Amino acid sequence: MLIHQYINNGYHIVLDVCSGSIHHVDEVAYAVIGWLQMHDIVTINQLKQPQTKEALEKHLSVDYSILELAQVLEEVILLCERGQLFTPDTYEEYIDEIKKRETVVKALCLHVAHDCNLACQYCFAKEGEYQGERGLMSPEVGMKAIDFLIANSGNRRNLEVDFFGGEPLLNWDVVKAIVAYGRAQEQIHQKNLRFTLTTNGVLLNRKVQEFVNREMDNVVLSLDGRKEINDCLRPFPGGKGSYDFIVPKFQQMVESRDHKKYYIRGTFTRKNLDFSKDVLHLHELGFKHISIEPVVGKEQDDYAIREEDLPSIFQEYDTLAKEMVERDKSGEGFTFFHFMIDLAGGPCVAKRLSGCGAGTEYLAVTPWGDLYPCHQFVGNEDFKLGDVEQGIDAWHLVKDFKSCSVYSKSECEDCFARFYCSGGCMANAWEFEQSIHGIYPIGCEMERKRVECAIMMLCAAGDDGT
Repeated sequence: MLIHQYINNGYHIVLDVCSGSIHHVDEVAYAVIGWLQMHDIVTINQLKQPQTKEALEKHLSVDYSILELAQVLEEVILLCERGQLFTPDTYEEYIDEIKKRETVVKALCLHVAHDCNLACQYCFAKEGEYQGERGLMSPEVGMKAIDFLIANSGNRRNLEVDFFGGEPLLNWDVVKAIVAYGRAQEQIHQKNLRFTLTTNGVLLNRKVQEFVNREMDNVVLSLDGRKEINDCLRPFPGGKGSYDFIVPKFQQMVESRDHKKYYIRGTFTRKNLDFSKDVLHLHELGFKHISIEPVVGKEQDDYAIREEDLPSIFQEYDTLAKEMVERDKSGEGFTFFHFMIDLAGGPCVAKRLSGCGAGTEYLAVTPWGDLYPCHQFVGNEDFKLGDVEQGIDAWHLVKDFKSCSVYSKSECEDCFARFYCSGGCMANAWEFEQSIHGIYPIGCEMERKRVECAIMMLCAAGDDGT
C-alpha cells in the first residue's frame, strides 16, 4: 500500500504511507489519486504517459472537467517528484543495518513495589503480584539497577528510569534513596538521568509532591475518568471507590507543576465504551494532558474489549477528535496521547521500524533485581533475561526482540499505520498469538482509527490544503 485515503469530519485526506506526507485535498484530487492507485499508475514515468491523461479523462470526466483533471495530474506528478506521493518503501533496506547496531540500554522500569493499595479490576499486575509474590525493592537492588543501566548505556548520555509498581509510593524511602544514588552517579559518569513516577495517588502528600516536582522529569497519574467509572474499576481493596480521595490530590499535583510534564492516564474497558465522556470529564477537572487507553484482557474477562465493540469504539474516537478540534479553536485545547503525531520530526527510522525497544533498549527490573523485556513480561519466567548483578545472560531472547520489526510481521505489510505503531506491542502479540512477531488484531484496528483521527486533527489545525 503506497497511499491511504479516507474522509473524516468532512476532510478528504491522502496519506503517503512511506514518506509520511499528508495531503488534505479537494474532491477531484481525492478521486484522481484513488483512481491512479487502483490502476497501479504510481511511477513518474507512468504518470507522464499521454495515455494516463486520456484514461483519466475517459473515466472521470463525467464528474469533473477535463481542465480540473489535467491540473490535478500535474500536481500529482510534482508531488511524486518531490517524494511526497506514491513513494516506494525504502525503509526495508535499513532493517539489516538496524539489527546489526550495537544495542545500548536507554531506560529501566524499576518495579520498586510488587504490592498495591488499590484493587483495580483489570490490573495486569494482579494488584502488584505479577503472578508471583509480593515484595519491595531494597535500596541495594535499586542502586545495582542504576549501575547496570549506566554500564550498559554506551555513549548514550540521556537515560530514563521509571518508578513503577504495583504502587511505588509504598516504597517511597527506597525511591528517594535510588534517586539520590542516581544523581551522584550521573555526575561521575557524565550521564543525565530522567526520572518518572507512575502512581495511583493514594499516598500523595505535600512532601512527596515537593520531591517529585524537584526530581521527576515526568509523572503519570492513574485515574479512569468519571466517578462512577473510576470507582467501579479502581476501588480500594474493601470495595470503596477511590475517585473522591484521589482527584483533589491530582489537581493539586498538576497545579504545582504548572500543568507541565505529567499525564493523567486511564484505562477504558467494555464497561465504559463511551470513554470519550471520560476524557472530556478529565479535561473539565482541569487536566490538559490525558491518556485513556484500551484495556487488554482475555476474551473470557467481562471487561475485555471484543471485536463487536469496535464500531462503538471508532465512533468514540471520532467524537473525541471532533470535540478536541472545537475546543482547540476556542482556546480550550488539550492533548490526548493517542492523537499525538509529530509530522515535522517524528521518531527516528529505527523507532519507526522496531518500536519501543523492549528487550533491548528498555528493560524492567523486579524487586529482586531480575531483568525482563518490559513491565508486561514480568512474572513470565520464559522471558527472564538475567539480573542487575550478573547482567544479561539470555542473549537469544535479546536477539529475538532485536529482530522484531514491521518487516517481521506479515500483517504489517499492507497496513498504512505501520510506521506510526511500529508493529504494535510485543507483549500483547505474545498474549494473543504466542509470538512477539505476531499482532493483537483488535489493537491494530484501534490504532488505525486513532491515526486517522490524529491526522484529521492536524488537517483541521492547518486547514490550508497540502
